[in-house]
Amino acid sequence: MQDLKNLTRKKQIPGFYRSNRKIKDTGERNGLRLPIPVGKRRERLKHLLLFLAIVLALTPVCAVVYQKSPPAVRAVTLWLHSHSTPDIKVAEAAKPPASGSFEAAVRLFDTAVLADGKLTARSGGGDTLHYSIRDGLQKRVHDFMAQKQVPFGVFVAIEPSTGRILAMTSYSSVDPQWAQSAFFDLYPMASLFKIITASAALENKKITPETVVEFRGGAYSENPRYWDINPRGNNNRMGVGYALGKSINPVYGRVASDIAGKSSVMEYVRRFGFNQKLLPGVPVKESKAGEPQSGHALMLMGAGLDHEVKISPLHAAVIMGAIANQGRMMVPTLTDKVVDAAGGQKEGHTPRELRRLVSPETAAFLTQMLSNTVTRGTSRRAFHDRRGRPMLAGIDIAAKTGSIDGTDPKGHYSWFAAYAPAHEPRIALVALVINQDRWKIKSSQVGEQALEEFFKRTGH
Repeated sequence: MQDLKNLTRKKQIPGFYRSNRKIKDTGERNGLRLPIPVGKRRERLKHLLLFLAIVLALTPVCAVVYQKSPPAVRAVTLWLHSHSTPDIKVAEAAKPPASGSFEAAVRLFDTAVLADGKLTARSGGGDTLHYSIRDGLQKRVHDFMAQKQVPFGVFVAIEPSTGRILAMTSYSSVDPQWAQSAFFDLYPMASLFKIITASAALENKKITPETVVEFRGGAYSENPRYWDINPRGNNNRMGVGYALGKSINPVYGRVASDIAGKSSVMEYVRRFGFNQKLLPGVPVKESKAGEPQSGHALMLMGAGLDHEVKISPLHAAVIMGAIANQGRMMVPTLTDKVVDAAGGQKEGHTPRELRRLVSPETAAFLTQMLSNTVTRGTSRRAFHDRRGRPMLAGIDIAAKTGSIDGTDPKGHYSWFAAYAPAHEPRIALVALVINQDRWKIKSSQVGEQALEEFFKRTGH
């Protein structure tokens, strides 16, 4: 950038100059004399004057046509105009964010107050934002994580049919600053990815919940070199429904590699919203999932063991809400309405479908398979007492857990994603707990606290 003092002196523009010749005194009136163009210069001037004459003649006609043109034509014209390159600072200053937008609601969230059981916040312009957050649910989960002093914990709950966010809270005993953006940052997805693997195979009619898959190696083996079946027999066998509840790595590694196939898995990676701007107006990072470059890499991805497949807790919650909503993903929202200073409603919540992830049939199959997680799978202990009795009697829960080591922040990542009641869902949720040297709690315990609070308040 030039120093301001250098702008006081005009600099000569390269390729141009000023004449130093003086005009002779001939007794005639001084004035600027233009030479009469000849030859090619004269022809160019004629063409230029003809072009200007045509433009001047057509301008009134174009104005009338534009006014009477169909809306689509005007829309295209406006689109072209909007994609020009105006001064960025002026454009940003002229278009402040709407007070009811998701980002504005996030920004004002810390100033919200509780009145008549509802959280509200006042914007600088005098608008009142009425949040969709359920304060009892929010407080129960936050207090539980704080009481247990979890190093890092984040929780998001959504109403599946509408996209309304029912809770969004986080806590860190290590780094309070981390908690501010924990909902929108990316973390290794772990075995939650098995849901995408299963979806790719189910949608292409390659499996049903009863399909049995053979494999070698231990159930929680992380080395795909030992998963391929022995053609001479003596292989392990397990149904894919039970394997999803137990989170069996070799089964879903083989489903991805040998049953669904790479192209199908990557198609559903895209359909589930990875590597793209998915949520309009939401300050969430793009979830990441690179294409596997080998058969073993595909197996690791399908089993949820690829550390570079990353997702935000909010995106994961939206996915669970979509499966609960018969495959329809809804746009997440934080406010039920926005009221202006005069008491008039500026914005109201209208559920909007973002995209379809899977068919209703596949969503029903996934529900059947995910129900195994709580009844006899990886979350059974969190939802049953020591005598094996369910803590939430009469409420069937579809869920998936995930477990993986990570580095940002460093620790062991524990995921719990669920919706309930499984066949008439009213809540979908995701909890992530990152433990360090000593385990504090599992994410499934956070999920159990949340579901107990939600159904205690709303009834079965």
